[in-house]
Amino acid sequence: MFNQKKASTVIATATALLAFAGNSVLCRLALAEREIDAGSFTVLRIIAGAVVLMLLWRVRECRAMDSKSGFRSNWLASTLLFTYALSFSYAYLSLDTGSGALILFGVVQLVLVLDSWRSGKRLAFTEICGVLVCFTGLVYLVLPSLSTPSAQGAALMVIAGLAWAGYTLVGYGSQLPLRDTAINFVLASPLIMLWMLIDYGDRYYSLTGVVYALLSGALASGIGYAIWYHAIKGLKTSTIGAVQLLVPIIASLGGVLFSNETLSVRLVVATGFVLGGLLIVVLQSHQGDVDSVKSKSS
Repeated sequence: MFNQKKASTVIATATALLAFAGNSVLCRLALAEREIDAGSFTVLRIIAGAVVLMLLWRVRECRAMDSKSGFRSNWLASTLLFTYALSFSYAYLSLDTGSGALILFGVVQLVLVLDSWRSGKRLAFTEICGVLVCFTGLVYLVLPSLSTPSAQGAALMVIAGLAWAGYTLVGYGSQLPLRDTAINFVLASPLIMLWMLIDYGDRYYSLTGVVYALLSGALASGIGYAIWYHAIKGLKTSTIGAVQLLVPIIASLGGVLFSNETLSVRLVVATGFVLGGLLIVVLQSHQGDVDSVKSKSS
C-alpha cells in the first residue's frame, strides 16, 4: 500500500538525488573550467551549507517551539562530511567524470552491501541481479569518456566513497535531519579552515567560481543532504545504494535540458538499464517486506 510515509520517502529521495546531480555538475563546472581552486571551492561549499542550514534550523525551531532539538555534536558525521567533500573536490582535478562516477558509486555500493552482510541482512539473488543491471547501465553510459585514472585521483575518490557511505550509514540514526545536517556542516567548517592553513597550494577564484561554490554548498549540499537524511529512514540499505546510481543519469539528462546537449541513444539505453535494475531491487525489497509480515502473522 502506497501510504503517506512511502510517498514522503519517494519525494525526499528524488529531491536528494536531484541535489546530488546538481552538486556534481556545479563542482565539475567550477573545477574543470578552473573558475576556482579545489580548496577554496570546498571551504565556500561547507561554510555556505553551514550558514543556510543553521538559519533554516533556527527558523524551524522557533516555529515548533521545540526545546528538545538543541545542539548535539556528532564529530564522526562531521569528519566524514569534511573528508568526503575535500576528497571529492581534489579527486576531480585528475579524474574524468566517467571514471570518477564509477569509482565513487562503486565504493558506496560495496560498503553498503558489506554493511548489510555484517548486520545479517543478506541481499536476495534478485536484488544482486538488479544492482548488476544498474551498474551495467552506468558503465555503458560513461564508457566513451572512460580513461585510465591517475593513481592519486582514484585513491582520493575511493576515500570520498568510503566517507560518503559512512556519512549515509550514520544518518540512519537521525531523528531530526535538518538539525543534524546543520550541526555536521557547522562542525566541519573549522576542519576545512584548518586544512586551508595547512595546504599551501595556489589559490585562485573568479566570481563565477564563487557562485558555483555557494550554490553547491547552500542548495545542492546543505539542503540536499538534510533531505537525504530524511529519505534514508524509509529506505533499505540495498535500495540506498542502488538509487544513488541514478545520479550520473540525472546529471546527464540535466545537460540535455539545460546545456543544449544531445539526447543520445546511449543515454536512453543507459537510463533504461538503471531504471530497470532499480525497479528489480525495489520490487524484491517490497516482496521481502510482504514475506516478513506473513511469517510474523502465521
